[in-house]
Amino acid sequence: MSDLVVCSLEPWDDVWRRNQFLVDGLLRRDPDLRVLFVEPPSDLVHGALHGRLPTDPRLCRVRDRLWTLQPLKLLPRRAGPWADRALVAQVRRAARRLRFPQPTLWVNDSTYAPLAAAAGWPALYDVTDDWLLTRMSTRELARRRRLEEEMLRVAREVVVCSPTLVESRGRSRRVSLVPNGVDVDHFRLPRPRPADLPASPTAVYVGTLHDERIDVPLLEELARSSGPAVVLVGPDALSAASSRALRLAGAHLFGPRPYADVPAYLQHADVVIVPHLVTPFTESLDPIKAYECLAAGRPTVATPVAGFRGLDGAIDVVPREAFVRAVDRALAERRDAAPPPAGIDWEARVAAFESLLPRAAA
Repeated sequence: MSDLVVCSLEPWDDVWRRNQFLVDGLLRRDPDLRVLFVEPPSDLVHGALHGRLPTDPRLCRVRDRLWTLQPLKLLPRRAGPWADRALVAQVRRAARRLRFPQPTLWVNDSTYAPLAAAAGWPALYDVTDDWLLTRMSTRELARRRRLEEEMLRVAREVVVCSPTLVESRGRSRRVSLVPNGVDVDHFRLPRPRPADLPASPTAVYVGTLHDERIDVPLLEELARSSGPAVVLVGPDALSAASSRALRLAGAHLFGPRPYADVPAYLQHADVVIVPHLVTPFTESLDPIKAYECLAAGRPTVATPVAGFRGLDGAIDVVPREAFVRAVDRALAERRDAAPPPAGIDWEARVAAFESLLPRAAA
């Protein structure tokens, strides 16, 4: 296998996520590998309504042997299947332009399920979130179910990141578990205190802010307490009402920070917080931030959500109603940084994922 087309749910940007870690590791391990990384599309109608008019699919060279494509979504999905078909066609054109004659298709965004059949490319399906458990319209749920079933049928390999996904996606076929990980050295190297971090004490959350994951009322309660300054670092995908409520409560919403800068916010936090909702959706996750908290070694308080429950001892995992008290207790104790456990580095995850690609491409 020399060519790989990755259809990702997230862009290739400075906020690194699972797909970027795995692709970066694969490129370092295989000097002949070439990758086309397909980002979420730009929306023509949405852009026009907000004064940002995209004009063309963007194919960019990121570095040697790695290109990104941001397709253009020409029509809203309620107009019918043509919107998704146009995205598939744009990916096929980009692959021809790069002279990828018969790439392996790595699908993270099930929108591209029809691409495997249309192009005749062998496919691997990497399931990282169970979006079927989130709130959405009946029409969108039906669409996602259809694409999910198609992808599970046509993919030669199915990879999942959590035991819950092993159970749900493994009922009808074989799946392989490849959890998330962390670059331990990246998070252990001492960094200077970020200039925009408020004075101590601080309670820091690092990760995407999303109403399906974050317990907004719990964060409001913590921000309004007489305890630490609550700092939220990461892309803000919250509803406008949730973002406004957090700011009114006194929380600091910093927005995304480059991956290179993230360790500094964790290292200089007086306590790291993970106020996640416990729902069927969050049970499907294997949160990368759990590994980053272990690597950074700072006192951490989390709700009893998947990915953290098994870490009680290294991390304070407490019920929602005890969360604010547990944060106050962690601030009072001022514990030293703990050494990270072995076996959580991305290198091991990349090797496991790499071993599955030949089976998908065979």
